[in-house]
Order: sequence, then C-alpha cells, then structure tokens
Amino acid sequence: MARIPLSTYRLQLNRQFTFSHVCEIVDYLEALGIGDVYLSPFLKARPGSPHGYDVVDHSCVNPEIGSEEDLERLARRLGEAGMGILADVVPNHMSIAQSANPRWQEVLEDGPSSPQAGFFDVDWLPPRENMAYKVLLPVLGDQYGRVLENGEIQAEYAEGGFQARYHATILPLAPRSWPVLLEAALERVRGRLSGEHEHVLELESIVTALNYLPPRTETDEARLRERQREKQIIRRRLADLMAGSAEVREAVEAAVREMNGRRGDPRSFDRLEALLADQAWRVSYWRVAADEINYRRFFDINELAAIRVEEPAVFAAVHERIFEFIRRGWIHGLRVDHPDGLFDPMRYCLDLQAAAAAALTEGGKAAAAAEAKPFYVVAEKIVAGDEELRRKWAIHGTTGYGFLNFLNGLFVDPDSRRQMGRIYRQFTGAGSGIGNSIYESKSLILRVALSSEINVLARRLDRICQQHRHTRDFTLESLRFALREIVACFPVYRTYVRADQREADPEDRRHVLAALNEAKGRNPATSESVFDVIASILLLEDPDGITEEQRAERRNFVMRLQQVTGPAMAKGVEDTAFYRYYPLASQNEVGGDPQQFGVSPFFFHRKNRVRLE
Repeated sequence: MARIPLSTYRLQLNRQFTFSHVCEIVDYLEALGIGDVYLSPFLKARPGSPHGYDVVDHSCVNPEIGSEEDLERLARRLGEAGMGILADVVPNHMSIAQSANPRWQEVLEDGPSSPQAGFFDVDWLPPRENMAYKVLLPVLGDQYGRVLENGEIQAEYAEGGFQARYHATILPLAPRSWPVLLEAALERVRGRLSGEHEHVLELESIVTALNYLPPRTETDEARLRERQREKQIIRRRLADLMAGSAEVREAVEAAVREMNGRRGDPRSFDRLEALLADQAWRVSYWRVAADEINYRRFFDINELAAIRVEEPAVFAAVHERIFEFIRRGWIHGLRVDHPDGLFDPMRYCLDLQAAAAAALTEGGKAAAAAEAKPFYVVAEKIVAGDEELRRKWAIHGTTGYGFLNFLNGLFVDPDSRRQMGRIYRQFTGAGSGIGNSIYESKSLILRVALSSEINVLARRLDRICQQHRHTRDFTLESLRFALREIVACFPVYRTYVRADQREADPEDRRHVLAALNEAKGRNPATSESVFDVIASILLLEDPDGITEEQRAERRNFVMRLQQVTGPAMAKGVEDTAFYRYYPLASQNEVGGDPQQFGVSPFFFHRKNRVRLE
C-alpha cells in the first residue's frame, strides 16, 4: 500500500539552496512534525534556473543543486528522522532556452527526421509553404532583416561543426549546409597547398561525404541511422583536420568571416541569408510567435516546448531517473505538475503507478500488482466550479487548491456578497460581473497569446469537416471563430475524452453543452449550425459512414483541443480576469470563484467526506 505522508513541507531548490542545505534543517523539520519533504524539481534545468520547472535533461540530477550522492545522503538523513521525499515531476514541457537542451538542439539540426523529433509536438507542415519541415523560433528582438544586416546573427565554427549565434542563442547548422562554407575554404587552401596535399584531399573528401548525407525529409530508418553515424565521423574528421592544419583552419575562418557579411553593405549578407534559409529552423521577431509559432508550448511561454509524454519512449526517458530513485528507496511520493496539459491524463496516471509499482518490486518493497495506487501521487489539478475530480485517475488527490478555497470560504460571510459587490462597483465603477470579465479575458488570450494554437486546431477541424457532405460548406474562418468562442465559454479547464471512447462521459457532456449554449447566446448573429458541428465532434457524435481512420482523426482533434482549453482558462481567468474583478481578493485564488461568497460548515465537511473516499 502507498505510504501516505502525515504532512509535507515544500522546499524550493536552486543553486542557492541545495541538497546539502536541506540536510542542515532536517532537525528543524522533524521538530515541526513534518512527514515528508516536498522538493521542487531537481533534474537538470537550464543554467541558473531559480525554480527547476524548466528541465533541459531528464537523465541526470541538476548539478547546481547537487549530485546523486548528495541526494542519497539527504534521503538517508531524512529516513533517520522518519521522513521521506515527495518529488515534483514535470511531464508537460522542457526548457529550450539558452541552447541548453540537447534533444531540442538535435531537432533543430536534423528537423523532422531527427531521432528526437518525436519528443516534441511540432507541426512540420504549417500553412506557409516556406515553413515546411522547419521550426519557427521567435527569438529575435527586432525584424529579421534589420537583425541580419546589423550583424547580430553570425555563423561560426565550433568543435568539428558549424553553428549560428544570435547573442547568447546558439543554433546548429545542418551538416548538409556546411559545404557552402567548406568549398569556399577549399578554394583558399588550394591556393596555398598542392592539389595532392593530404590536407586538401581530406577536405575534399569531407565535402563529398557531407553532400551524400540523407536530407532532413528522409524517413527510411536505415538511411537515418546512416546519417547519425556519418555525421559523427565527419565531425571528428573535420575537428582533427582543423587542429592539424593551420592552412585549413585559416581558410575556414576566412570563409566564415566572408559569409557573415559587412555592416553597411546589405548585399554582403545575401550568402548568410541563403545559409540560414537552408536550415530546419527559421528565426523571427518574437512578436510573431502568437500567430505562427508551430511547436506547442507550455501556456504561451516560447522558451518552454511541450513534450509528447503520451509516447512510451518519451514517458520512459522523462521518468527514467525518478523511477530509479524510487527503486533505491529515496523517493516516497510524487507531485505531478499540470496534468491537464497532457494528451491523456488518466493514461498517464495509470502508467505512472504501474512503473512505480515495478520500481518498488524491483527495489524489494512490498507492492501488490493488483493495487491500483501502490505509490502516493498527487496532481496539480484545478477543480473549477462544480467539477469533481475524476475517480478513475490513479492518484490520491490534488495538491489542494480546492481545499484551500473551501477552507477560506468558512471565514467569509455569505450574506456579505451583495454589500461587497455594491461597495466594489461604487469604488471602481465596474459595470460587468465576473462572468463577462472571464469571457472577455479568455477571448483576448485566445486572439493574442494562444492564436497559433487555435489556428492549428482550426485547420485540423477544417480537414475533418471536408470529409462529410453535411459539413463541407463551413469555411475555415467560420470554424476558427466558432471554435474560439466555444473555448472562451468553457466552464472548466478541460474535458477528458480518450481515444478509444465511443460516447461522451456525462460529466464531459455537461460541460460541453454549457459552453455550447453560452457561445450561441453570446453570438446570436452567427449560424447555430457551425457551433453544433463542433459540439457534435466534442460529444463524440460521429456521423454515419465514416471510416475508423476518420473516427480516430476526430478523437485526436478533441484530445488536442483539450490541451488548449486548460491554458486558455489559466491565462484568461487566473492571470487576467482575477486581476480585473475582485470584490474580495481572497476569493480570487487559483481555483476560486469571486461569485462564491462563503461556504457552510455542512458543505465543507461533505466535501471532506468525498475527498476521504
């Protein structure tokens, strides 16, 4: 059976507060009566991370916090005091900032044929033809042309290969694009050495090998393995040649200088522009991200790329060290960060429990295979309104936003609602209530911060509608508008449709119909039919005659949409509406409802009984 902590105490780890620092306060925590220490994420994060939620490498502990040996010492010290560790896991996203994520850098180098491409959620075929098989990187501080001609983007040689640098951002140049630099260098070397010189022949051979590498659109597995192998060989050969030949090194450096252009001479940057256009990425002004970015992000944060933890290989890589620490007996519980962002939260929780049980068994701990929840897991799930936590999730509860709001409600007089509202309106002049504020705030977020996500979904929806004669006449723009309105009216963070479902769960159906009715009411001039067709897809009401492949595409659309309604709610409600309307500020905590003035002791205890079950 799972080890349930009596209480937890959260500690924020970073380079200023490490595993060793935690060891120093164990006696203090023991005196407080703490059951388990809840540690913030401690796998390798971007350099200087203050919080650890921007992981760049799941395969190792963050060296700024300590080593595995330090973690072991902490686990042993806590165990001596009768305490355990509750670890924070981040299955939604990784940081791609500061060029510190090796998986992301490989994707940028090789594009969709990279072995790491499946790790991230990238739309490789966006509407713009010139963006096919490229990742849009909104990292520039100004328009691309101005940045380029200002000399802020520079090609450079490093460790057997070439890369582009924009201030602190380093972007790999694809090996198949290197010949444009090396052929220029080769011409210079031939002017100094004979055509039969071993360094000339080696450089010629390297250029030939680069030209034979498979393109980034290649899908054949054997050819992809060949490219990975040959890339490493070519890098070693080039590094050795650069180290052993002053003539080659000077020629390459000169070719790079010439490629980088001369400030004040716009035409001198043409070759660099062509080189950059030959990559699996395109840098752009950061302000275009909302409309055209083609990788899924965590909320609207460009530096946090969503990962596809629903894929078994990704799941295994993300949790490899965590399960190893469970096997060793160092970790006794998990806190899951933002499960509503996952493709299939229920499946994830089941997989988490199964893998934890396997780790416990291998580690010699008692863990019955039949036990659905052998390991203590809590999820950062925000239960909104009258929503109930799904009982099929293999978790022991949420992190407590709902409980705190109910607890706060005990100290709020329900009879004060009307008076507080009147005082607030007199003081601020605010005319609309929280309902309109939430709708307006979510609409704003969907038009600005999450517009690219809506655009991707609208294109998927358009393809689905084109498959059936009853829906083929809806335009892309009408579908995009209706989709945005339904999401803006969604009453909860998300529904939980799964790929194998044939009919909607009653709870999901209730929330979809609530969103549908509000969206229709707010848009009387819009044909109801366009809202109805979206609702029919969300409610799993499949038309007759569709194939299993088409049915799967419809389910995939719903599951993708479910990953967007959560961020829309979080950004629109928590981060916007709650700062625009607050008659009583304590009602505006995460998961709170400014209209819910107070709860009765009877209601509070009834909720506790449900939670205990």
